[in-house]
Amino acid sequence: MTSPEDATAVVRLDLRAGAAALATTQAVRDRVAEQLGRAGLPEPDYPLFLVTDTPAGLTDHQLQYELLSGYRAVGETRILVLLVGSSPGSYAGGEEAYLPDRRLVRPTTLRASTTGLVWAGDLRSARTALDRREPDDPASLAVLVDLLSVPDVFVRVLENLRKLPDSIAAPGVRLLEQDLPTEVRDRAWRDALTRFAGEDTGAGDPVDIVPDSRLPEPLRALVTGRDSRGQGHRLPDGQANLAHRTCAESLDRADEDLVALRSFPGLLHPARRDALEADLHQAREDLGGFRALVERALQGGGGAAAPTAEATARLGALGLRVPAADSAGERVGEGLRELAGTLLGDGLALRSVAQHFTALAGRVEPVPGTALLHRLADHSEESVSRGSATEYAAPPRTPGAVLLMAGAAGLLGGLWQWPAALAALVVPVLFVVVALLGANRLRTGRRAARWTMGPRVAAVAGAVAGAAVAYAADPPLWLGGTGLIVGLGLTAEAVRRLWRDAADSWAAGRGTTALRTALDGLDDLLAELVREHWAAEERLYCADAARSVAGMLRATAAAADAQAAPEPLAPAGAGGSGPYEDDDWLSAPSALETPESGAADGDADDGDWAAAYAWDNTPDRNGDHDAGRDDDRYGGDPGPYGTPSPAAYPAGPDDAPWESGEGDRAPRWLDREIGEGGPDLVATLAGDLRNTAMAAMAPYWGAVERGQAGALALARTEQRVRELLSAARHHLWHYGVLAPPPYPADHRARTTAAGLLGTDSLRVAELVGREADRGAVVQLSSPEQGALLSRDPGAALWIRFAPGTLQGEIEAAWRKSGSPVEEALWTSSGRYAGLIRLTPLRMGVVDTVLPRQSTGGSARTDADRAEPSVHAEFREDDRW
Repeated sequence: MTSPEDATAVVRLDLRAGAAALATTQAVRDRVAEQLGRAGLPEPDYPLFLVTDTPAGLTDHQLQYELLSGYRAVGETRILVLLVGSSPGSYAGGEEAYLPDRRLVRPTTLRASTTGLVWAGDLRSARTALDRREPDDPASLAVLVDLLSVPDVFVRVLENLRKLPDSIAAPGVRLLEQDLPTEVRDRAWRDALTRFAGEDTGAGDPVDIVPDSRLPEPLRALVTGRDSRGQGHRLPDGQANLAHRTCAESLDRADEDLVALRSFPGLLHPARRDALEADLHQAREDLGGFRALVERALQGGGGAAAPTAEATARLGALGLRVPAADSAGERVGEGLRELAGTLLGDGLALRSVAQHFTALAGRVEPVPGTALLHRLADHSEESVSRGSATEYAAPPRTPGAVLLMAGAAGLLGGLWQWPAALAALVVPVLFVVVALLGANRLRTGRRAARWTMGPRVAAVAGAVAGAAVAYAADPPLWLGGTGLIVGLGLTAEAVRRLWRDAADSWAAGRGTTALRTALDGLDDLLAELVREHWAAEERLYCADAARSVAGMLRATAAAADAQAAPEPLAPAGAGGSGPYEDDDWLSAPSALETPESGAADGDADDGDWAAAYAWDNTPDRNGDHDAGRDDDRYGGDPGPYGTPSPAAYPAGPDDAPWESGEGDRAPRWLDREIGEGGPDLVATLAGDLRNTAMAAMAPYWGAVERGQAGALALARTEQRVRELLSAARHHLWHYGVLAPPPYPADHRARTTAAGLLGTDSLRVAELVGREADRGAVVQLSSPEQGALLSRDPGAALWIRFAPGTLQGEIEAAWRKSGSPVEEALWTSSGRYAGLIRLTPLRMGVVDTVLPRQSTGGSARTDADRAEPSVHAEFREDDRW
């Protein structure tokens, strides 16, 4: 049994005109390929044919029906024939005339279980008694064909017809159409494409990559694995570790000498300074040796290309250890795919996602050692000397505590009366002596070190202040002596602090800090070189694949921009002159054709269904509307289906239609609810496009995992993206906004009708949930044909259907009203909802005839010899 999932599209054929062109198997296959090819669909495994014909055409087109029934495919071929108009009648016996609608004659070919007939004798399009429409009104017929072209509805109708006698029924329908105006839908589509693609700012600067915690595991291992190093980049017994340890030990001895120099003996004796300078000189030599080893490592750590296994071996010879990559490079393609899905799922535009992939490539790509050579200049001997000279040029800054202690010492040492007041000079003199001694101890060549003036000035000021206090207060001698002792203690502490700071500044100026910084910088450079060699091949592959994905995403964005370009919604010459041009279902192209396609030849283009009816069906005053009438008397060429085009009718007041083109051309069994678009419309369409793009890129990830993400795979992916974007547009135009695209997101629920269309789904729930009575639908049969229908009320079969995206809302409304309806058909189309009633014909109405076959003459072509020449042998045999 054919399920809706097995059928991707319904092929529509109109045998009322152009049937002669379908006289061979190849002609039928070419017509099917033409329709499906324009929609980007492959050859169907389960062909579904919707054929429009007249009752008289059942016998006239027996050859065509045989060719369709014998269509070669993997699965079974199913045919649904929609008959429009009255039967020419059949002989009633005796001398009775041919009575209209008394007999439906069909060939035995159409008795197969995979074939069903729906006979709509009169489409009952008129809304009032004064509205005189043709029984095969084009506007109503286009809606009915559009409804039966939905695979879900097609299959369900055919299944129900099999339950009826002769698999023939007369339809009754009541429909509700919910959709958007053409201009609103087109604008929303362009806005969604623009949001989906993103703006092309022209800036090539990559954005910041997503946080490491959000990266998929395969990519996070490559990004963070090289950064999570300890101190193990140097082998314990290797050259690099030996050179580093030698230089570090020299600097450690210099630090020990500096500690000794900062004490009072260092101020008094020059030996400790000499020891410090000797250790600093040795540290400079050791640093030079370590710098030379780093330079050799950088030069041997890969050239302009990425690091190689040979470069890794050379690093090992220098005592550097490159950790094994283990399984860090596995599942790179899977990680890139997951990252793309995450970023697109977060609503990022394609070009923004492409920038993230570019940033990822720059972060994960290994850097060759030669690219790091320029950073050696930051740690050269000249750089260390410049840093030392600059740092030593500035004298040490005196802390406020030292200044306070110097002033207090001078004040306490000056509390003397004359002639003992000369003792007030002891403290200032000590500060002067220390300054001279310290500056001479830290001499550089012929230049003495600069010593701060603050403590000396504070000591002199304190002594003057103390003498002034002593002159005014006349203190005893014991108080002056006590003050001098305390002042000398404060002087010693202040001098200790001054000398410590001066020694630290001098040692730093001599290069202790710069040497330590250079050693750490060179070691970090080695560590970075080792990190760049870790999993180099895997990271290089990941970087190349990420850039390829970025290029593919930008190409997809360009394809989306091309889709966003305004295009005509109907084929050329299909609209703009008739009263139906404002109807969306007429202006929208078929799901089996591209919007740019039009009728390319004189025969009818079955893919362009709505365009065939987009002209004014002006009634003929003589009442002759048969397809076989003489069109020459209308002064014009016949239309695409054997009926005259608008120009064929004479422009006279007597030939004016019964209603103006400004009226509602929808049939009375169709209610239209046209929304203006909801708040979630553009966002939902953009989300659909993202899912479509991920589906289009699915084969590309396999090429990435196999390491074949080259130009060929990229070109194929770009072509597939363009095809699926075009298919998404066809899906939107044919199935409406409510229907999800062929590639929906499993985790994202479709929004409501109010969010997409700006309409309410309660009307759909009310219509589909109506009681199954004969007043709920409009029977598409003429009064004469009505006498041929079964009188048994229980013989009719009902089909209740609504868009599958509204299932939750509708079922909730049914539960709320307390009358849930079972066995509703949830369709893939989001445009129509309603009721279909299939009423069987009475017994004896259908007459089945056996075709007579002949091989034909020798003048037939080789292609025709494979086809039977069918002639109907009519039998008045209802028992067939």
